[in-house]
Amino acid sequence: MMRVRLDWRRPAALALASAALAGCAAGPDYRKPDVSMPAAWKTEAPWKPADPSDAAPKGEWWSRFGDPQLDALQRKALADSPTLAVASARLAQARSALAAASASLLPQVTLNSRDARQRIAANRPLNNYNAPNFSTVQNDFVLSAGASYELDLFGRVQRAVEGAQASAEQVQADFENVRLLLGADLAAAYVNLRTADAEIDIVSRSLALQRRVLDLATSRHDLGATSGLDMAQQQALVDATLTQLELLGRQRAQFENAIATLTGTPAPSFSLPAAAGALRPPEVPIGIPSDILERRPDVAAAERAMAVANAQIGLASAAYYPSVILSANYGDESRVLSQLFSTPSLIWSVGATLTQTLFDGGRIRANVSSARAAHEAAAATYRRVVLSAMQEAQDGITGMAKLEKAHAQALKAAESASRVLDLALTRYEGGVATALDVITAQQSLLNAERQAAQVLGQRLLASVGTIRALGGGW
Repeated sequence: MMRVRLDWRRPAALALASAALAGCAAGPDYRKPDVSMPAAWKTEAPWKPADPSDAAPKGEWWSRFGDPQLDALQRKALADSPTLAVASARLAQARSALAAASASLLPQVTLNSRDARQRIAANRPLNNYNAPNFSTVQNDFVLSAGASYELDLFGRVQRAVEGAQASAEQVQADFENVRLLLGADLAAAYVNLRTADAEIDIVSRSLALQRRVLDLATSRHDLGATSGLDMAQQQALVDATLTQLELLGRQRAQFENAIATLTGTPAPSFSLPAAAGALRPPEVPIGIPSDILERRPDVAAAERAMAVANAQIGLASAAYYPSVILSANYGDESRVLSQLFSTPSLIWSVGATLTQTLFDGGRIRANVSSARAAHEAAAATYRRVVLSAMQEAQDGITGMAKLEKAHAQALKAAESASRVLDLALTRYEGGVATALDVITAQQSLLNAERQAAQVLGQRLLASVGTIRALGGGW
């Protein structure tokens, strides 16, 4: 059985020429923008920036707080958070889109088969006035293989792949940003919960002291040493403190429910035992401002968005130029199945298709202008994200230093208030001071201790915020 031998050298040569010309891509080549960055952060005493070392935690930055409960919650959030699951699915989608775009760089090979019995109409248009048509009913068996390849002479496919690559990298950065924000939100909720625990412990201890003073005032009243006013004033203080305790319990419950949601757990089935032990702010290695460009995932995502927009300019500009597609088909067609693979049934074709837009009413030009405007918007967004990142980091660095001083002062105030209460109680028991002096001293101590706990909580939140602003792990 004879077969016609096809010469594939000509399409192969055209493919090689396409590869050689692929570097002549339409549109501008992407260049990473230069951003003016300061040489150092503004710091003040008692700020002591730590030096990163190989032994320091890299990804799990929350472990620097030294709380096993927080570590366990972070691991659960990474495993079960639906927010992170959404970001992960979008990342998988972007990678699949990149694989689909990259497939355009390779020839497309298809296998075609048709098995039909058909009737041809007698009234179909004539091919020749001297040859009338007749209606026929016959079989049509076809088995063929085809291949097509677009010569990327002007970089349309190249720009599409570049755009898909940059888009996948942008989604990867978005995933890392979601992961960072999830960890920061969880750490902030946990800090708020432990701050509420510390305040509840302070208020509970103060309430116990107030009740002892109430017992003392009641005894003195029963002995006739004081009027009922002392006892009534102290009872009012106890009632007010009980109100504060209930409000703190409500706040704690809200933080606990927030932690449940962040870790992917239904709030009604989640609980954390109270722990009055204070967390301590960790040392944060701040590095230099330019590190933000490499460490912050939202900055990386904004930069990749610029690359996507740049590739879109090239993709839109490529429409000005013709597209060339090489195609080849080889197979058999017969109306008799037994003769399908005989020589008379052989079919083949080799060719090229060139398409050039001659008039489109300005559509291509408008698309290019739109792509350029989108690139300008992406560049402005990138600059805005960098500036916001710098502001957040500087706010965190300044805030940590100020709050450290404020916490030290709050502790001194609490010590002074404690001494005042001791003196007031001694004088009251000796009949020198009035009940109002004791009540005032008790309220001052409670306020000072709660303020110290709140400032410590703010220090911890500032640490979390600064770590987030600097990009998380180091």
